[in-house]
Amino acid sequence: MEKRTILTTSKRGLLEDSLPFRLFQKAKRLGTWNPADIDFTQDAKDWQTFSHEQKEGILKLISQFQAGEEAVTRDLLPLMMVIAKEGRLEEEMFLTTFLFEEAKHTEFFRLVLNALGEKGDLSIYHTETYDTIFNQILPNAMERLVDDHSPEALAEASTVYNMFVEGVLAETGYYSFYQSLEQIGTMPGLLKGIGYLKKDESRHIAYGTFLLQRLISEHPHIFDIVTSKMEQLTPLAIQLNQEGMVEDSPFGNDFEETMNFTMKQLSVRMEILARSQGRKVEEIYKQKESEFGIV
Repeated sequence: MEKRTILTTSKRGLLEDSLPFRLFQKAKRLGTWNPADIDFTQDAKDWQTFSHEQKEGILKLISQFQAGEEAVTRDLLPLMMVIAKEGRLEEEMFLTTFLFEEAKHTEFFRLVLNALGEKGDLSIYHTETYDTIFNQILPNAMERLVDDHSPEALAEASTVYNMFVEGVLAETGYYSFYQSLEQIGTMPGLLKGIGYLKKDESRHIAYGTFLLQRLISEHPHIFDIVTSKMEQLTPLAIQLNQEGMVEDSPFGNDFEETMNFTMKQLSVRMEILARSQGRKVEEIYKQKESEFGIV
């Protein structure tokens, strides 16, 4: 085993002005909310006012959020291990908060379901498209990193995990769900938790965008790999959104508006990645959080 250098006692110290370290600082301040502290009493009362058909529609949505958060919690570790082996300490430090937060998101949705008295098998609401994404594409991309630490493997993993699952599916889903909950003024505990989730996810997506920027800066051909992968995945997002349009749900959303939000967010991030070509790695590390929409 090659002897490693301890960074924090060397002249290097910690790269405190780097984006990953600043994201770590924000996570310590903003990501410490506790799902168990949220009161779901009113949510349980609201639940009883919904019809059977409305409950079915809502359960379909929550079941996909629940399983999705479990999936990203279970699949993140290979990425963390590669980053750690590369000696990128500040990135690894942020990723510890990343995994912690995904675990809390998994707990949050289970607490919601428990409060509503819904403890049955909700996998019946997972469509074939959903299964393809979360039980095949995502774990396969992440497990590849166990043996393959190449820039290409890292780029595929981050594209699938950060850009697509989080940056397209989760961000769109939470945005749409939050807007609907706020509009109809019901289930305040669920609304509050999703508000926290959205802020956590913004940091996660920012890190994924940063990671791909770094890879593109170091290996320019990675941009074409990312673009090609997103072209393959985008039709699945459209299909999943179509399958999620439930007319009887009080949380129903306008499909066109949802997809416009999705494509706008994706376009902004692809533009950011495109600008990474030819930029120095030092510039990538020193970007401001505001460039990623994080306050």
